[in-house]
Amino acid sequence: MAKHVAKPKHDPVKTGIKIVLIILAVILVLLALMILFLSVTEYKPADREDLALEGKASAGKIKIGEKVKVMSWNIGYCALGDNADFFMDGGKMVNTADDDRVLENIANIIVATEREKPDLILYQEVDRSSSRSHRENEVYYFTQRYSGFTSSFANNFKVLFLPYPIPPIGKVDSGLLTFSSFEVKSAERVQLPIPFAWPVRMANLKRCLNIQRLPVEGSSKELVLVNLHLEAYDDGEGKAAQTEMLRQILVSEAEKGNYVIAGGDFNQIFSTADKAAYPAQPGKWAPGEIDVSVFPGSWGFLMDSSVPSCRSLDQPYTGAVKDGFQYYLIDGFIVSDNVTVSSFRNLDLDFANSDHNPAVLEFVLK
Repeated sequence: MAKHVAKPKHDPVKTGIKIVLIILAVILVLLALMILFLSVTEYKPADREDLALEGKASAGKIKIGEKVKVMSWNIGYCALGDNADFFMDGGKMVNTADDDRVLENIANIIVATEREKPDLILYQEVDRSSSRSHRENEVYYFTQRYSGFTSSFANNFKVLFLPYPIPPIGKVDSGLLTFSSFEVKSAERVQLPIPFAWPVRMANLKRCLNIQRLPVEGSSKELVLVNLHLEAYDDGEGKAAQTEMLRQILVSEAEKGNYVIAGGDFNQIFSTADKAAYPAQPGKWAPGEIDVSVFPGSWGFLMDSSVPSCRSLDQPYTGAVKDGFQYYLIDGFIVSDNVTVSSFRNLDLDFANSDHNPAVLEFVLK
């Protein structure tokens, strides 16, 4: 009588281990492919690059003794209005606005800017074709609307696909956009120190300066206009290194006799500003501090503590209890001592269309 061959017993433990190993192998392969993709497509700007000048300025050369108004505004890529929070600041959202809300924010930012009638405009966080702002070309919207201005755009965040977090941020193409109603001689992108090492560096911001040079009528001097957005989410060394490079550039230009104005989002508070106005709350993002004493002479450091320049994104602003909300004072201007400040203020727009309020400076070249 034939004997039956016994079937091998099924070992669920070994099967489970095999499944886990297969899943881990797939994850490692996908991770390797993502790193390879980011490596091949990484944005690698030169230390200095000439920027294209778009549009035609209508006001001629800037004049000594003429009152001029400049507005600086981090517009939050037109997707960080009062409805938004953001995961990097303790909130929950990654996608913070639908397309209609992005377009609404763009329109209202234009209205608020035109109401002020600035001669010079410094925008930060302006997207061109980013997933987070539904690929709306914000640079196009602004440049088409602001006739009579010359503009320059400098990328500081350019990643074909940012896989972090879940859902991922996706494509980012963003930067600094500067407008001048006065004649512009040239514009330049200047790379700032990058605090992040490989591989984090590949999918992170490449902070920079957008520097326009404006000839001054009847003078060999120039107005050096600097648009900036310094580091936010580093351990502090990046902010310090970028601030020091900024200081060196500004002081060097002033030593040549040029007029110098640097404005934007410093992600730091000046040591001379009112630090008690908006104290940092435990567990919230906290800005760094710029020691203004490292600047020689009598430079001007302008921050308006009467109105916060930025609000926390740990929760939406709409419906929040405003008393005790986390505010910041991180936007402002640095001006050389040959620039007379006529007035300076933050506009209180209640963070309706951006997590920042605009800062407005009126000045005269001595």
